[in-house]
Amino acid sequence: MTIHRPLFYKLAFSTILFTLPLHGAYAQDANAVAERFKELLAAQSVDLNWSSVSGDASKMVFDGVTFSAPGEKEPFPIGKLTFEGVTEENGGYKVDTVSTEPYHITEDKAVIDVSTMTFSGVKLPAANAADPLASLLMYDSAQIASVGVKVADKQVFSLSNMNIEVTPPVDDKPMEFTGSAEKFTADLTAVEDPQSKVIIDGLGYQNISGNLEMAGSWQPSDGRMALSQYDITVDNAGTLGMKFDFGGYTLAFVKSLQDMQKKMADQPAGADNSTQGLAMLGLMQQLTFHGANIRFDDDSLTGKVLAYVAKQQSMQPKDIANQAKAIVPFLTAQLNNPELSGQITAAVNKFLDDPKSLAITATPASPVPFAMIAAGAMSAPTELPKTLGVTVTANE
Repeated sequence: MTIHRPLFYKLAFSTILFTLPLHGAYAQDANAVAERFKELLAAQSVDLNWSSVSGDASKMVFDGVTFSAPGEKEPFPIGKLTFEGVTEENGGYKVDTVSTEPYHITEDKAVIDVSTMTFSGVKLPAANAADPLASLLMYDSAQIASVGVKVADKQVFSLSNMNIEVTPPVDDKPMEFTGSAEKFTADLTAVEDPQSKVIIDGLGYQNISGNLEMAGSWQPSDGRMALSQYDITVDNAGTLGMKFDFGGYTLAFVKSLQDMQKKMADQPAGADNSTQGLAMLGLMQQLTFHGANIRFDDDSLTGKVLAYVAKQQSMQPKDIANQAKAIVPFLTAQLNNPELSGQITAAVNKFLDDPKSLAITATPASPVPFAMIAAGAMSAPTELPKTLGVTVTANE
């Protein structure tokens, strides 16, 4: 399936309010609210413009709204943006709902339809608030009913009932968030690569469906960010789950990262970005690694893969599994880590005998600076699994 990069850029900008923290506003009339909203989005490297603003505290409507981000030559139009139920709160404001209108994106043969996006319980902090968190506009929840992608009038992707719930940080407690998409579908018959099509057809995954669930927390004071759940489930295949835990993602780090990205995006095409690249690498070294987990829970995918490979080689699935077991020790020997090699071999054997789950976990004895990880990857890659405390398990 081929959809041009500009179309995906437009989709990304169309949902930027959904995927990034909003920023605040402080004003009583509609124009002042709009201007403050523009100022604080600009601090996040997002340029907001509109043709007119009308209404009052009960309902404010921004017409002709466009968004653009660094590196984008053309702003992306989203039509109307509506604020409803604006009330005063701690020198700032709270908005019952902020919503877009449905919109339609077309380019060449690709079409994207996005339903109304609604944000509830939006906080607009006062501009002069002393609290560092006042630079963030928080919301209690966000919803998007549907996203659909068509190529040549054929539905190739859909997503329905995506929701996000946010508990703002209070009394030095971390911000907590959860999210889910009730269902997504994908038509893989649209894949154009011949080899990929053969595999997709052989596994019987011409059309897939599934769901998404996520949860996590962020402590602004010390920058501890934990993604405690990110599960992508494909029906009749399995669930890929990921967890990450790292520190140093402070408000100051976020601001520096945004500034750096803007500088890189403002460079003319073909310009040397090596200086900015080194600066970005130095910035990333402020982060520390606390742990990670990648897990696959099987729901018939493994059996289908073994059956597919066996058919290609005129063998039985059990024979293919035994071949894999025999090869794994030779492959893992290159790690030069007998303990980890033994873990991988035992886990793969156990999983192939009874495919339930396979997990890779990294739990270092103490937080590891990203700088040390980068240096270890270059100078002593075989020692890195020990540094990160990597283990491999099956069916646990």
